Amino acid sequence: METELGDEVVVVGGGVVGLTTAVVLAERGGRVRLWAREAAGRTTSAVAGGLWWPYRVEPVALARRWALESLDVYEELAARPDESGVRMVEGVLGETALDEVDAWAAARLPGLRAARADEYGGTGVWARLPLIDMPAHLAWLRERFAAAGGVLEERAVHRLEEVEAPVVVNCTGLGARELVPDPSVRPVRGQLVVVENPGVDTWLVSTDPVSGEMAYFLPQPGRLLLGGTAEEDVWEAEPDPTVAEAIVRRCAALRPEIAGARVLGHRVGLRPARDAVRLERVALPDGRVLVHNYGHGGGGVTVAWGCAREAADLASR
Repeated sequence: METELGDEVVVVGGGVVGLTTAVVLAERGGRVRLWAREAAGRTTSAVAGGLWWPYRVEPVALARRWALESLDVYEELAARPDESGVRMVEGVLGETALDEVDAWAAARLPGLRAARADEYGGTGVWARLPLIDMPAHLAWLRERFAAAGGVLEERAVHRLEEVEAPVVVNCTGLGARELVPDPSVRPVRGQLVVVENPGVDTWLVSTDPVSGEMAYFLPQPGRLLLGGTAEEDVWEAEPDPTVAEAIVRRCAALRPEIAGARVLGHRVGLRPARDAVRLERVALPDGRVLVHNYGHGGGGVTVAWGCAREAADLASR
């Protein structure tokens, strides 16, 4: 069954992938409804750190392509940071050598260089990357979707078959585990601590080469986000005070002024990990079209626009 963008499309899933996909479809002329189980502020996307960089998203080659397509959009949006929530901010990717990123990213990231010893104690790359204030960006996406004629409905979906539309796009993230069902989708738990910013204006991502523990801090408007964890197959959504203390301790070891910063809150997000992003068109038995766009791990915002455009192509093929 061939579909046109004039057909009605229902996008299921209100995180950054679902919202971005809905925006692309609506702006291409589709009559799009977005079904979101919960408000954007309660999604995993809302608690994400928001740094553009492919993290725990497979396959690597495709993820890099989708990331670079998304980078084009974020660079444009950074000209309106108060509106879009996107800023270009400098920082260090720790435990990363320049030749690791040179082949795929250097041409698109001017100023990419090896970090100096006074910037980072180990091997690292200094880069200027998009840093997205996720609550602000999700709100902006919703407004852009509405401006394109899209309709947002807060409703739960228990089976994809119950969505009565010629084209259905599944952007349910971790929910795809039960909804598809796809047991290969599993959670990777991430915990963050939100503190008052003691004057940090650059970001840093570091991984201990021995323990594998992460430490990162990301300056967002009015706050500093500290992370983090990557606990596979852990479903616990409540913050762990012991983990929070360890996060602050690791970040303070990198920037001592963080140690005295007042804690504003705690966040937990369950990244929807999969061995590979599922971006695929499926013909349903009744002739309707189902497009899957899920399994983005920790890179949802990083690849959102590239994946959204490919999903829209599949939906209108």
